[in-house]
Amino acid sequence: MHTEVLVVGGGLGGVAAALSALRAGRDVVMTEEYDWIGGQLTSQAVPPDEHTWVEQFGVTASYRALRDGIRDYYRRHYPLTEASRAHPELNPGAGYVSKLCHEPRVAVAVLEAMLAPYRASRRLRILQPYKPVDATTDGDQVTSVTVQHRDTGDQLTLTAPYILDATETGELLPLTGTEYVTGFESQADTQEPSAPATAQPLNMQAVSFCFAVDHVDGDQVGDKPANYAFWRNYQPPFWGDRMLSWNAPDPRTLNTSRRTFTPNPDDDPLAVVADQRRTGGDTNLWTFRRIAARRHFQPGTYASDICLVNWPMIDYLEGNVFDVPDADRHLQGAKELSQAVFYWLQTEAPRPDGGTGFRGLRLRGDLLGSADGLAQAPYIRESRRIAAEYTVVEQDLSVAVRGDAGAVEYADSVGIGMYRIDLHPSTGGDNYIDVASSPFRIPLGALIPRRVENLLPAGKNLGTTHITNGCYRLHPVEWNVGEAAGLLAAFCLDRGVSPRAVRATPALLSDFQARLVAQGVELSWPAISGY
Repeated sequence: MHTEVLVVGGGLGGVAAALSALRAGRDVVMTEEYDWIGGQLTSQAVPPDEHTWVEQFGVTASYRALRDGIRDYYRRHYPLTEASRAHPELNPGAGYVSKLCHEPRVAVAVLEAMLAPYRASRRLRILQPYKPVDATTDGDQVTSVTVQHRDTGDQLTLTAPYILDATETGELLPLTGTEYVTGFESQADTQEPSAPATAQPLNMQAVSFCFAVDHVDGDQVGDKPANYAFWRNYQPPFWGDRMLSWNAPDPRTLNTSRRTFTPNPDDDPLAVVADQRRTGGDTNLWTFRRIAARRHFQPGTYASDICLVNWPMIDYLEGNVFDVPDADRHLQGAKELSQAVFYWLQTEAPRPDGGTGFRGLRLRGDLLGSADGLAQAPYIRESRRIAAEYTVVEQDLSVAVRGDAGAVEYADSVGIGMYRIDLHPSTGGDNYIDVASSPFRIPLGALIPRRVENLLPAGKNLGTTHITNGCYRLHPVEWNVGEAAGLLAAFCLDRGVSPRAVRATPALLSDFQARLVAQGVELSWPAISGY
């Protein structure tokens, strides 16, 4: 199968890449290995992690259309109260992690609607569920990618002049021989204040299998999961307690702090203020990532709030899920940890009334499109990353380093983003790294491999370090990276030039940036301070 732009991976970056290339007049084939497109927002079940100013500025026009579409879907199809329906910044879950906490299936519906006209006109073909398994190259060009159907094993060979790697873990990089890095770089290589003295390529952020729960009458407890005894007693050296407890490190201070958990508080969802600048929001675990607040809806619609579990205690630290021979074992281990956490919540978790266990908790896998109650896919925080023409380093945007100067203002900006440098505990035994960040730009140089000419990153696999991945990995930044990569491929086809030439030629770079701006991509920030 041949196309003009091949997007491998249908997560947020992949969808944004496909949309931007399609809107630029190019035909696209997109592949996705899971049942849902949308990646971390849907199949991984993670409500959007966004910056303080997201309702005013700081995201692309198409990402804003996605957010508006999610709210409109609730207003059209859900029995909201009149007050909630009228609220301009409706937060369906009234979660504290984001101004837009919602059920993943709603995002799937909106993303599918955004792509629907192009599928109907046959300009977009989505191959699902397919995963890349092989590739061919000719010198510095990728000539084909082979994908395999998850269930049948059938294979297809795909060709295109431009190939975008939007997979969650940079799957095309080893398949194509594209130079890449993983894990911690050394301080000698990057001069980053938070980097270790020596490189640690297998020391990566934890993955997590998220799940959703509600709390209803009756005893909902099922069978004890495999390896429950192991996980019940599991305690990393730096944790301050067993992981299966309400105690965990505070990401910003690293002091052990106690979380609370009270199902179905009678709080006012319209009074919730989600602002990462004020607090991380994870003190109260029920409301932290709540995706349905029952008081937003007409009485009787929901028997319970719905809480999305993406908490410190489900971070899997025992090994990596790629670039190691036992990756499948660690994927299974991450699932077992989440299943153990759920059983602990039902049976042994201390309650505010002095008892133990919340026996009315139910898994809501029906809301996540899964049979086992967990998200379809693991939440991947850290990908393989291309060895890029320009690599973003901590000192480019750290408030501690840059101070009032703000982040480095890259002349080749293709978008912007903002989030704290937020690194979860790692498989090498490191605690959180949580560093204040300045609002930053996305440099085109981070999207261009040092050698390969027609492969572009379209997700978390751009040219960041382990450290700066912590703020470039979030939902709106991944979308912006994908959008820029898709439009870059279309621009290069239009002009008959290479991505490298676009960055190196001032007139071409100016024209490309003008096309980004015309599409609604912001290239710089107003005068604001980071946090």
